Amino acid sequence: MRVLLALGAAVPLPLLAQTGEPAAAAASNIGSASLAAQLSQLALGLLVVVGLIFLLGWLLRRVGPMAAQGGQHIRLLSSLPLGPRDRLLLVDVGGTQMLLGASPGRINTLHVFDQPVADLSQAAASNSDFARKLQALLKRDQTP
Repeated sequence: MRVLLALGAAVPLPLLAQTGEPAAAAASNIGSASLAAQLSQLALGLLVVVGLIFLLGWLLRRVGPMAAQGGQHIRLLSSLPLGPRDRLLLVDVGGTQMLLGASPGRINTLHVFDQPVADLSQAAASNSDFARKLQALLKRDQTP
């Protein structure tokens, strides 16, 4: 980076010496040249930082803790809000379905079902229904 800055600042000096400009004009051109070099260095640094952010985000999705696990044993089947902060959750844990009460700072097991009350294939189908409806809405909005 310093090499680019030095090259950017050094290039105008020989050009100014050949033109025979007054010293005050030469000094202002040198200041503007160093300002341009500083701005270009700032833009390059910003591009590097933004590129690193995108690269790290991609890496975290691929190998990090946020990556989707193929063998997940806990699935949220349904959620029902009871108020602004409380909700009921129907969760499948390794084939056993449980009804949980969730409030800020606390989760209680309300009931463990002997027989499944919600079909897992039905829950997966509802997700695909939503995806189809969303795609239909998006296609409808795109038509003029």
